[in-house]
Parts: sequence; structure tokens; C-alpha cells
Amino acid sequence: MTESTPMRALDGIRILDFTQMMMGPLCTQMLADLGADVIKVERPGAGEWMRGMPMMGGSIAGSSSAFHSFNRNKRSIAIDLKDATGRQTLLDLARECDVVTENFRAGVMDRLGLGYEDFKAVNPRIIYASGSGWGQDTELARLNRPGQDLLVQAMSGVMQNTGRRSDPPTACGTPIADYAASQSMAIGILAALMARHQHGVGQRLEVDLFSSTLNVMSQENFVVLNQDVDFERTETGLSTCWNDAPYGVYPTADGWVAIAMCPLDKLARLVEDPSLAELDPWVDRDAIKRRVEMLTRKRDTDAWMADFALADVWAAPVRTSREVMDDLVATNSDRLIRFEHPRAGTLTAIACPIRFSRTPADLRYPSPDVGEHTEDVLRDVLGRDRPAEVAS
Repeated sequence: MTESTPMRALDGIRILDFTQMMMGPLCTQMLADLGADVIKVERPGAGEWMRGMPMMGGSIAGSSSAFHSFNRNKRSIAIDLKDATGRQTLLDLARECDVVTENFRAGVMDRLGLGYEDFKAVNPRIIYASGSGWGQDTELARLNRPGQDLLVQAMSGVMQNTGRRSDPPTACGTPIADYAASQSMAIGILAALMARHQHGVGQRLEVDLFSSTLNVMSQENFVVLNQDVDFERTETGLSTCWNDAPYGVYPTADGWVAIAMCPLDKLARLVEDPSLAELDPWVDRDAIKRRVEMLTRKRDTDAWMADFALADVWAAPVRTSREVMDDLVATNSDRLIRFEHPRAGTLTAIACPIRFSRTPADLRYPSPDVGEHTEDVLRDVLGRDRPAEVAS
């Protein structure tokens, strides 16, 4: 490799990717950003489900914005999983792959003849990563419930831990269960690749939305498990198990400001209410928050932020997604990545969040069309020139 040749962290790793929606595709996109050759297997015609789920009622170049945001740097092949010839082609591809990923309901891949044992038979060193809603062989999985982010937030306690006591159960503003499981899967794959390098073994690994979400809530769940209490929301939304007042979000004259950590006596001076310092920041946290809310309304966000900065208060303005993205675009931030799509033109997305000094993430492909790379993959990996036999 010469100095001019890009060097990527996962060069030489090939992944056969059956995942759909968010959890699996976000995982494999991160691995693809780091250099892995991700071969995305899609059903002929419509492709994976996420393509047909418009965001805010619209789509880009015929596919959902969500699809574009989770599927760059991948090559798409269109193969009918229920076709015997297609199944054999996938097993042939697996001989040349390091990892297989899938996130169907438990048992689906086995019934298709594409389970771990099937791939292991043709490639004993294969790493087979399965993602699901509730696990592969758990009590919840045996109920055959659909595993979806909102449902997992409901079942895991996230909804009852979010918002004010008087609010209905409140979901997070982003699919936190999907995201947590995607990162668990990526870490598991990288660990399995290291184990294969160290010990020479392939293996199966499993992650699920429910377990990964419980892990995100480790501190809250540890309290419930070990302190014989239940987790309760407060009247003012201070719903964490360890943060005392003034931790929370406060209205200003023109918006909102979040205050994380600030000694109560310091805050009392800043808001010009000395009696606040006489209250207990844990026992009286609801009362403190209500009083501070009345005082923060008197000035605008920038004014409060200037005073907070001088006083070394841990605070931040509350911004909309539009405000955040406009700022990143205006400053030409490297937290964004831009790519050319053959029909949509220039698209902008969130870049890989990991920074490397020697093997940086890069962009090789835009989000693909269904089966766009079938011919290339079969020729490059298997030496076949005629892909029509496996796609319809």
C-alpha cells in the first residue's frame, strides 16, 4: 500500500448484510464507513422495507430519507431468498465473507435455510450476527411479539421514565432502542472479528432491542434493583435517579435553557433569589424548579448563557434540529458528509462519529438502488458474469 492509497480500519472485511429498517443498517453503515465491503441483500423489485417508508410524507429519489441515512457505502444485490438458486448463491457468497448480519424475527432465517448452521457449514470461520426485538430464545421472543422501537420503549420503562408525572408515557424523540442495539451489534461484530484473529474461531452473536435499551438505562435499573425503590417521574420532569436541583430545562423570554450542574447557592445569586439557597436540592427539587422557572422567563436565552458562562454553570441553549443542522452547514462542519446521488444530486448526512488519525472513515458509494451492484458483486466475488439467474 502506497502513501496515496487510502488506508481504512476494516479494509479486507466483507459483510453479507440481510438487515432492514434501522438497527441493522445503521450498524453495517458504520462498519462500511470504516472500510468494510458491505453487500446489502434486498428483495428484487421493492427492495428492503425502509425504502418505502416516507419521512414526513416525502422521499428522495424514490426511497425514504431514512434509507439514505443508513445505507451509504454499501453495494446492493437483489436476490429472492425463497428461490433455491438464490439461496445457493448466498451460501457461495458467504464462503468469501467474514460476517453475516440479519435482523428478522427469530427463526425466519433458519426456515429459509440461511441460519447460522447453514452458513457455518460452508464457512466455519463465519461470524453470524443476529439482531431482534426480544432475543432469539427468550420468554418475550416466544410470545412472537413484533420487535419495534416504540414497543420496546414501552416495555423497557423508558416511556415511564420520560417527562413529567402528569404527562402520558412519553417516547424519546429518536428511536433510542434501535440506536442502542445497532451499537451493540457493531461492538459485538468487532469483538468477534478480534476473537477470530486471536483464537481462530467463528461464532454466532445475538443482540436485541430490549436488552440494549435496558443497558442504556443501567443507572436507573441499578437503583431499582439494589435500593428497593421504584423509579418515579417528578412533577417538574426531573426524572433521573441521581440529579438534584437545579438539573432540568427552564423557559426563557425567547426559548429554553438546560441547566445540568450548578450549586444551589450559586444559582440563587444568579437569579437574584437568595432564599433558594436555604432549600434542600434533593428534597425540595420540585419546588426549586418551579421557582427558578418563574425567574428565568424574565431574560432571553443569550443573556442567561452569558451569565452562566462567566459563572462556570453547566448550561446550554435548547435548539431545534433545524437550528443545529443550519449551524453545522454554515460552519462547514466535518460532522456532516456530502455525497452525490445519481438522481437526487448532492445529499448531506451525519458523518461517522469516530475520528481516526491514520485510518479515517470515508465515502465510497452513495446509498444504492435496489440490486444496483448485483452484477458487480457476483463478478468480483464469485467470478460470475450473468446475474439474471438469481434476481427477478
